Amino acid sequence: MSNTLKSVVLLATLTGVLVVMGRILGGNAGMIFAFGLAVVMNFSAYWFSDRIALRMAGAREVSPEEAPQLHAIVDELAYRAGLPKPRVAVVESPSPNAFATGRDPNHSLVAVTTGILQILNREELLAVLAHELGHVKNRDILVTSIAATIAGAITMIAQMMQFAAFFGGLGRSDDGEGTNPLAALAMIILAPIAAMVIQMAVSRSREYGADDTGAQIVGDPLALASALEKLDAWSQRVPLPVNPAVAPLFIVNPLRGQALANLFSTHPPIEDRIKRLRQMAGYPY
Repeated sequence: MSNTLKSVVLLATLTGVLVVMGRILGGNAGMIFAFGLAVVMNFSAYWFSDRIALRMAGAREVSPEEAPQLHAIVDELAYRAGLPKPRVAVVESPSPNAFATGRDPNHSLVAVTTGILQILNREELLAVLAHELGHVKNRDILVTSIAATIAGAITMIAQMMQFAAFFGGLGRSDDGEGTNPLAALAMIILAPIAAMVIQMAVSRSREYGADDTGAQIVGDPLALASALEKLDAWSQRVPLPVNPAVAPLFIVNPLRGQALANLFSTHPPIEDRIKRLRQMAGYPY
């Protein structure tokens, strides 16, 4: 299954969980409310994702005069990728990392930490920024924003269900049907966990796609593989303390020191990503 198809299936599953929760909470009216909530949250994420991500990541937009070399690299890569040049931002942190955000290629932004500029050579930095432009080209920010907002809506409705259960109103729907208390309890506990797992799976699938697209843009899969090796080693020693909500945006997990099992990881295993890139270059792992 392709990464794009996998993302569509996962997003459909998330939406289905949300609608079922709304049905349990308030019958047909609850279903409509849940769907409407998802639409409103996705609209907000679509229009304001770049500003929200910048604030949560502690990034500051920089001009060509402030960072001429960085802007020159982004300009070159945008030309190669056939994309409008994104805005450029910097995060003041020794932890090496990078991310992209924005609702579409015409409103995109790439950001790097000061740490990544210190440990990567030019070819590796080109490859990392090409990966981020791969996210822009593939419209991954839109997909991951939708996944995050639907998952957030599921968590919100689970909390509402807890509140309704506390006051004995759970399952009193507009069509007069009751709700199985055990099913409702299971939904309250399991739905947010399932939403998080699906959201993480969406994020992981988009990382593989950006690796492929980035390697094609820069024409050097081995440079990206080398950069990922360095970033992985450094991020384990120097995690980047950002809001967990923006962790999926980064090229490597910025909260690596707090990572759990792969199922709950926002990123695929670095070893798998490096292996795929080396295979693209025709090298055995």
